[in-house]
Amino acid sequence: MIRVTIWNEYSHELRKEKVAAIYPKGIHGAIAEGIGCDDYAIRTATLAEPEHGLTDDVLRETDVLVWWGHRAHDEVDDAVVDKVCARVLDGMGFIALHSTHYSKVFRKLMGTTCSLLWRVADEKERLWVVNPSHPIAQGVDRFFELEQEEMYGEFFDIPEPEELVFLSWFQGGEVFRSGCTFKRGRGKIFYFRPGHETYPTFHHPTVLRVISNGVRWAAPEPELKEFTERPGPAPALEPVPNEKKA
Repeated sequence: MIRVTIWNEYSHELRKEKVAAIYPKGIHGAIAEGIGCDDYAIRTATLAEPEHGLTDDVLRETDVLVWWGHRAHDEVDDAVVDKVCARVLDGMGFIALHSTHYSKVFRKLMGTTCSLLWRVADEKERLWVVNPSHPIAQGVDRFFELEQEEMYGEFFDIPEPEELVFLSWFQGGEVFRSGCTFKRGRGKIFYFRPGHETYPTFHHPTVLRVISNGVRWAAPEPELKEFTERPGPAPALEPVPNEKKA
């Protein structure tokens, strides 16, 4: 059983009728319903909950954390950010969706600004599979299209991805590294670009398949599931006495 926590600001859905109409149960609810399967134990968490819903117990019982954020990055408590990053280093998987590129958690894990080119757009995005043998791309055709999405373009200020799975093209001509993997400590990270709140992206079957594939890929190996504390410093070695030369 893979224990999945889906985190969402849950702000746009409460403020904008258009977003609420697309996601009446919130973006987190749509993702939970869309990726639900027999071997996932799914819970959700939101910004307004105590500790943003990410208590020590919740994080300890999470194998993969899926994160969607946009307008409230600065409202996330630094202590929670530190706990999440520590759990990733311990082996928890982290799936960063859309504007999560600019979240405190993702920027801390990347160590860069994570800035990018952005343009108001209401146009087609074509996502090309550039690593078809990767587990995250399984069951996905050589490309898929979203009829309406927000444009992100290069340069994307992230460390060189360990693996590039998807590359996006937009009608305006821009391209973007839209599916990237990283490893930090014992944890696996997958950044997946699509998901602006005013579009029904998280109802798209291929998008949901990719997220589900990402969860399976990022889940820790069974022997790491009980690993709840980061290792301490290595023990001091006893000095080796100098041998006297004959």
